[in-house]
Amino acid sequence: MDSSFSDSGLVFGEKPLFDSLFDETEPSKGYTGKGAGKQEDAFKIEPPTRQSTSSSSASSIPPLAQINTTQLLDPSNRTNSTSNLGAPVSPSASVTFLPQGTTLEQYRTNAKKSNDPKIQFDFAKYLLDTASNLEPTDRPTEKTQKALITEALKWIKRLATQGMGIGRAAYPEAQFFLANAYGTASLGFPLDHEKAFNLYVQASKQNHAAATYRAAVCYEVGAGTKRDFGRSVQFFRKAAILGETPAMYKLGMTLLKGLLNQNPNPREAITWLKRAATNADAENPHALHELGLCYEKDGIPSIIPDEAYARELYTQAGQLGYAPSQFKLGCSYEYGTITCPVDPRRSIAWYTRAAEQGDPESELALSGWYLTGADGILQQSDTEAYLWARKAADKYLAKAEYAIGYYSEVGIGVQQDLEEARRWYMRAAAQGNKRAMQRLSELKKLSNSGSQKKPISRDKSNTDNCVIC
Repeated sequence: MDSSFSDSGLVFGEKPLFDSLFDETEPSKGYTGKGAGKQEDAFKIEPPTRQSTSSSSASSIPPLAQINTTQLLDPSNRTNSTSNLGAPVSPSASVTFLPQGTTLEQYRTNAKKSNDPKIQFDFAKYLLDTASNLEPTDRPTEKTQKALITEALKWIKRLATQGMGIGRAAYPEAQFFLANAYGTASLGFPLDHEKAFNLYVQASKQNHAAATYRAAVCYEVGAGTKRDFGRSVQFFRKAAILGETPAMYKLGMTLLKGLLNQNPNPREAITWLKRAATNADAENPHALHELGLCYEKDGIPSIIPDEAYARELYTQAGQLGYAPSQFKLGCSYEYGTITCPVDPRRSIAWYTRAAEQGDPESELALSGWYLTGADGILQQSDTEAYLWARKAADKYLAKAEYAIGYYSEVGIGVQQDLEEARRWYMRAAAQGNKRAMQRLSELKKLSNSGSQKKPISRDKSNTDNCVIC
């Protein structure tokens, strides 16, 4: 499966659809150099269970209209998707709460007396958090909430524009926060990418790493400013130097693939990818996967191909929840590649983890396992094979659409229905699936009087006739 990196930003996986079915080792803390973080996959296998085909996964980044005030409270929140400028990826916020026995008025007085912008900014965040957590029994809730938000924004605007007074620099965390509010149309602000961009740039002048990254994204996609790849790369580089992990990854991929009008520079690219991998966590596992791909290939400067090491990197990313790495490991344990032994137990486990996140390739792979069964591990079930393939087909995966067509034609896990089969073949063919095109052509030639259908293969080693391959 291709990396989730795109030239317009980082794209994340989706929220899990199913409860976890496997015990697992603790997630890796991140890449710490070649050979680091070796772990044994301790999987306790039980057959994965499917949900209704009508269920669909939700985006890990909420739509702009659904972002509430608490999501903006932590200025360290990051976004890694250019399609949602300024939207925090974390649904929770870190807020400084009042010490026990301290009243709101005491906190307010302390903020007014303080010359520390952080104390004042924390007070503003506290006001917003209080407003978002008012109980229905608090009367009058709406009036109180509005007053708290108004007061909080007054503090934040002053910190973002005037700092602590004449001659004092504006507080970059407040600028970043306010930029997010404009970028997401939150807290009553209109959607205004231009204001968001200007605030990101102002915060970047004070070396705010996340704001610098977002300014780079604005230049890349032309949000609030003219599209300028050169400036975008400059800001990505600055953010990476400041320690912003998504910027390290983006710069590394840009130089590796020659994106944003840059000449490819694999040596520097690998350096940045390794730095990003060092900081890998659940929000930023991408560099581990990309390094794994690099160590599988020949011809990349400063890289000596090492499939065993690539496997380690995929495992670290998979343990951090990265679906593309989980799918990669599922394939590797199914077919015995990149030094993985053929191990149906682990293959099914990794596919299931990715399928929990709505990964269609993994859902189709589970369909394949149910189609054949795994002796002593997974009981064969045509019904489950159909339902898993249907989940993938409902996400417009062409291979899965073809599989559902064939299942419908032959009657695997569903009542035999030639017209339904044709509809699915046509969907797959519309996406360029050659096998679907061929099957439609064959069906056109078949008479209703006794033409023999070519049987599907349940042996996945025979890819010429394997329906899910």
